[in-house]
Amino acid sequence: MTRLSGLYLGLPMWANPEWCGSLYPPYAGQSGWLADYARVFSAVEGNTTFYSGAPRAETAAAWSRLVPPHFRFCFKLPAALTHERRLHNIEADFDAFVDSLAPLHERLGPLLVQLPRDFGFAELARLEALLARWPTGIPCAVEVRHPEFFHKGTAEVALNRLLITHGANRAMLDVRALFSTPARGDPALAHAQNEKPRCPLHVLSTGGQPLIRFIGHVDETINLRYFQPWIGQIRLWINQGKTPFLFVHTADNRQAPQLARRLFQALSGALGLSPLSDFAGERQARLF
Repeated sequence: MTRLSGLYLGLPMWANPEWCGSLYPPYAGQSGWLADYARVFSAVEGNTTFYSGAPRAETAAAWSRLVPPHFRFCFKLPAALTHERRLHNIEADFDAFVDSLAPLHERLGPLLVQLPRDFGFAELARLEALLARWPTGIPCAVEVRHPEFFHKGTAEVALNRLLITHGANRAMLDVRALFSTPARGDPALAHAQNEKPRCPLHVLSTGGQPLIRFIGHVDETINLRYFQPWIGQIRLWINQGKTPFLFVHTADNRQAPQLARRLFQALSGALGLSPLSDFAGERQARLF
């Protein structure tokens, strides 16, 4: 894998059997997926912790051995802490979650605190308490979805001030491409539009690792049109000494590796980046 100067690029997860034949060899066993993934991409969101909680220490240690030193895992806090308990009285469980990732501490990018859609200004003190407890040396990103955090009023000012104070990054969820057309009978697109929040996009960096979650459409032309403004913004952040993280999703994530590669190609000319490594499955197919 080529290290992307000043930029980390990745997908929502690495364990996806639908990528066999493209990102992975057609009949590759799951044990080889992470290593093949990390030969191409430099980061991963790691959604598994949102649903399943903390990994076992031996599992985290195994993951660490399978990736190069510059690879970054950006796990989500478990939904049990963010959605079920809404950050209330989670101190012990949060500490245990961070401790479970100890084998990966040198390979952690921003851990993502994804808050419920109805988590608003009234509960901001809970987020403040979490950020005050956040361990030094582990970056943090916070994704809010409540409408009052997107109106540039008191709630959003207080949120941004809190994030800046603690050096936490405000995650930017870009769903503009996804919602740019009706689903028109496309089940994957309809499902994604029903599942993802239709939040406005506020582009700002409150910390040193701006984190973008780009949710793509099924139409590549639409994706490239909405991604184009990000090229200059990412270049600006890198020139400012910041380290952006770009995570690429598609409606059902089947084409996420291909979209990430296409967006990277759009970035590479402006940023002078080396090409991505070939996908293992496509490389193997050429041999035969």
